[in-house]
Amino acid sequence: MSELRFSLADVAGVRLAVSPVNETVMSMWAVGSPVHHPVHLPWIDRARVILRRPEVADRVRPLVELARPRCWLPDFLTPAPRPNVEMAEQLDQIATTPPDVVVRDLLATTPRRPLGAFGRALLTDPRGLLPQLVDAVRVWHEEAIAPDWPRMRALLDADVAYRAAQLAGGGASGLFEQLHPTLRWLGDRVVTDDPFGRDFDLRGRGLALNPTVFSNQRVLWNLLEDSLPVGAYPVRAVGTLWEATGPPPGDPLARVIGPGRAALLHLLDTATTTTDLARLAGMSAGNVSQHLAALHAAGLVSRSRQGRHVLYRNTDAARVLLRASGGGG
Repeated sequence: MSELRFSLADVAGVRLAVSPVNETVMSMWAVGSPVHHPVHLPWIDRARVILRRPEVADRVRPLVELARPRCWLPDFLTPAPRPNVEMAEQLDQIATTPPDVVVRDLLATTPRRPLGAFGRALLTDPRGLLPQLVDAVRVWHEEAIAPDWPRMRALLDADVAYRAAQLAGGGASGLFEQLHPTLRWLGDRVVTDDPFGRDFDLRGRGLALNPTVFSNQRVLWNLLEDSLPVGAYPVRAVGTLWEATGPPPGDPLARVIGPGRAALLHLLDTATTTTDLARLAGMSAGNVSQHLAALHAAGLVSRSRQGRHVLYRNTDAARVLLRASGGGG
């Protein structure tokens, strides 16, 4: 069991964000141990084909070695996210990690399993070899994550919006009591059912929380005295991530409102941006915007702002239409 102790400033400093680098690094757990990630088998099959390509395998090897299944990650590889952070910014943050922090975080992973060849080399020359690790994360993201990132991002953004509403409506208790079954809120602390035995005071620094696609067992904490505390928790509705999207063949709803608008309604079970909808639906952003404007005017789509992004989602009326046409919801 572990405890995270909060002051009033810590409660006010709880923030939620999506971390592209976190998903990229933790995805290696699924590739290395598919039996523990059955929900991701459609993606794992594709990712393993990518990893067998020699030009990818050579460059990604440092990440494969450090992101081993059922082993601790070096904390500098999963930096605290901030709202709307992009992959390039997080890679720059990893690239500028001080050498002594690289060494400290690598050594912290060794109780579970000794470091491999690259990890041992990185210990002795963190400044010289860190660029190879950053390149490995970048290549893996471009090859294996980026093609499916709109789908992942939509699910993660929807979770952030949902949790932000819990926090706004019910405070810390409303958030943490529902964040994960292993967590309890006891007035001024979170008690977590885990094997780590940590007793950690946030000391007014707040807490960054990010949903993650590739962890489903517990909340994973990054708790260091000299950096922003972070918790990565399993995203809601991950079982829907790889479901087929778009209207089914012969969709009756498409005959009523048009195939483009019907396709968007089938994609809007989770809150999604115009850009991501365009990628998922294979339409231009302008086309998607026109369809969304019409659907919003008809009361079939709602919109809300999350940082710099406007998120769209089906209304109850749209869900009724989808059920009536046999399209789910």
